[in-house]
Amino acid sequence: MTNPPKSQPKSQPKSHGRLSIHAAAKPRELITDTPDLAGSWKAKVITLFPQAFPGVLGQSLTGRALQNGLWSLDTIDLRQFGKGKHLDVDDTPTGGGAGMVLKPDVVAAALREAATDTPPNPTDWPVIYVSPRGKPFTQAMAQKFSKARGITILCGRFEGVDQRVLDHFNVEEISLGDYILTGGEIAAQALIDASVRLIPRVLGNTESALEESFSDGRLEHPQYTRPNDWMGRAVPEILLSGHHANIAKWRTDQSRQLTKERRPDLWRAYASNAPDGDQEQSGRTQSSPKNGGQKDD
Repeated sequence: MTNPPKSQPKSQPKSHGRLSIHAAAKPRELITDTPDLAGSWKAKVITLFPQAFPGVLGQSLTGRALQNGLWSLDTIDLRQFGKGKHLDVDDTPTGGGAGMVLKPDVVAAALREAATDTPPNPTDWPVIYVSPRGKPFTQAMAQKFSKARGITILCGRFEGVDQRVLDHFNVEEISLGDYILTGGEIAAQALIDASVRLIPRVLGNTESALEESFSDGRLEHPQYTRPNDWMGRAVPEILLSGHHANIAKWRTDQSRQLTKERRPDLWRAYASNAPDGDQEQSGRTQSSPKNGGQKDD
C-alpha cells in the first residue's frame, strides 16, 4: 500500500508589517494591497463616491507609497448615514434657492465615524472641507498637513454643507482655486497628493521637494534635459558648464525672474521677507542674456 502524497504547505501571505487596530463600523481585511500600518500617515475621505478613490493617488509615487504602507487611505461612504427609505443625504436650502444642501445630521454622523481613533488636536489631525469659499491651499499647508498624523477631508456636493455642522466640528474650509467643481473628490485627491509626496521616503530624491515651486516662496526655475539641441533650440550654455555655483546662481536668478513676471503677488511676499537684500518689489524685468543668465534689476 502506497502512502498518500504529502500535502504541500500553503504559502503564507505577505506581511505588510504591524497593522493598526481600531474600532470600525464594518470589518476590514487583514491583508490588502494597501496595508494600514500602525503609525503611518492616513487620509480619511468622506464622500458620496468612494469608488472614485484612490484614483490617481493609486498611481506612480503616491501609489507605490500606498502599497508600501507609507500612508493609508480610508473612504467613508456618506450615503450609509442617509435618512429614510432612500437614505437621503440632502434637503432644499432654508430660505429658498436652487440646488440641495447636505444635511447636518448626516454629515455629523460621518464626521463622528471619521473621528474614531484620531487625536482631537487639529494640528495633529486636521479636519478639512474642500470648498470654493475656503482659504487658498498653499505649499505651506501641504507641508503642515504632511507633518500631522493624518487628515480627514469632507467632499461636498450640490450647493454645499449646512453651516451648523461645519461650525460644530470646527471644520477648516480650504479652496484649490477660484473656480467651481461638481464635487470635492478631485480637490481632495489634489490636496492628498500634495501632502503625501512630502512624507519622508515617498519621493525618491528628497531634494526634489526642496527645489520645487513655492517651496521657498518663488516659482521654480526652467528645466532642461537631452538632447542639448532640439528643433534649433539649445539648452542654456551655463547648464553645460559643470560649474555648480554658477548653475545654482542662474537657477536662482531665473526663479526670481519668473516669479516677478508671472506671480507678482508671490514676488511681493517673497521680496518683503528676503534675507539676502533682494527687497525689490517691482515687476520690471530685464531680458535674459543668450546663455540664459539673468541680471537682477
